[in-house]
Amino acid sequence: MSVDRSAHPCFNKGAARHAGRIHLPVAPKCNVQCNFCNRLFDCAAENRPGVTSTNLSPSQAIEYLGKALEIEPDIKVVGIAGPGDPFANPVETMETLRLIRERHPEIILCLSSNGLGIEPYLDELAALDVSHITITVTAIDPEVAGRIYRWVRFNRRVYHGTAAGELMVNKQLAAVRRIRELGMICKVNFVLIPGINEDQALAVAEATQEAGADVFNCMPYYPVKGSAFEDLPEPDPQTVIRIRTAAGKVLPQMGHCQRCRADAAGKLGAPNSAALMEALQSVTREANWNRSRPYIAVASREGVLVNQHLGEAEHIQIYQARAEGNLYIGARPAPEPGGGNERWDELAALLGDCGALLVSGVGPKPKQVLLDAGIPTHIVEGPIDSALNELLERGDLTRIVRREVSACGTGCGGSGEGCG
Repeated sequence: MSVDRSAHPCFNKGAARHAGRIHLPVAPKCNVQCNFCNRLFDCAAENRPGVTSTNLSPSQAIEYLGKALEIEPDIKVVGIAGPGDPFANPVETMETLRLIRERHPEIILCLSSNGLGIEPYLDELAALDVSHITITVTAIDPEVAGRIYRWVRFNRRVYHGTAAGELMVNKQLAAVRRIRELGMICKVNFVLIPGINEDQALAVAEATQEAGADVFNCMPYYPVKGSAFEDLPEPDPQTVIRIRTAAGKVLPQMGHCQRCRADAAGKLGAPNSAALMEALQSVTREANWNRSRPYIAVASREGVLVNQHLGEAEHIQIYQARAEGNLYIGARPAPEPGGGNERWDELAALLGDCGALLVSGVGPKPKQVLLDAGIPTHIVEGPIDSALNELLERGDLTRIVRREVSACGTGCGGSGEGCG
């Protein structure tokens, strides 16, 4: 089935009146830290990139998409735009796109990325008929770009300052060139930051136009509490108009951008409907807790906090989450270390009456073995009672999920406005 590229509401203002879009939040990690960004989870008042009410696995995303299409049949576009960067999460991103194309061949597929890690995947993206790609380019001068990125992580190395800026500019322009060579439509997002990069807008438009970009989107910077640039003012409307007019002589302008959330769904400018949000949360609840089983397992040193890696746990604490107060059932001895996968099969049998396992850390193999046995494992932090209450009341552990931190101290700050 042929995909109607003209139905994308972000690239065609006319289509925005009748065509909806949905963003699937399958990419929580980011490979850069923008100084204008601070990701927030479950913040209904925030309507900007980098914000989502939850994160989804590829299988959850497909389940949610199916429900969303029943609720909002006008959805014509499926995008991945964070809340981190799609290519800081390439496995999840590509698996999600493959599943969508297999099950929904008529859907328009799109992506929004900072451009750092996308290039190795562009050939497959073209083969999957991902027709629209947005690359955020905040400067052409490496020194200016270096002021915008606190750090950039590429090939296990962390870059700062001008070196980070030069790397980003080179990767972004290379990505735009290859997108054009492959016949995909490319939009460039430029985040206008007062006092930082006003004089870069025209240069970005000219350089990306030469590389093959189709559309330019000058996005006014929005002050975000907790970001390095939180005290900078928003650009005034006259400045935005002036820069859009100048850039418009080089590239067609997108003037109807809504700075969408990473879990946005429906028509541009409209909030996510209650029905869509319930569909999203229902998918998360079902995957977080197997409610057909009465207990929750916890790896804890003292029985107060979730604070033990599964591989180090000698005992597993068992609880029942109840509205009238959580009930401690007892401790079960964990299988002895060694024995390879048999150890985790034994643990799965030991926890056969548990609908979830809470730990401070876990390896991929035991996590998969337990999941195959119907026991989702969650890396969380904080009091056991708080975690159990979150499961009971919300069916969602997003607010207490332990953030991944690398050796360089680069806990992901996320995508911000256009970083992915």
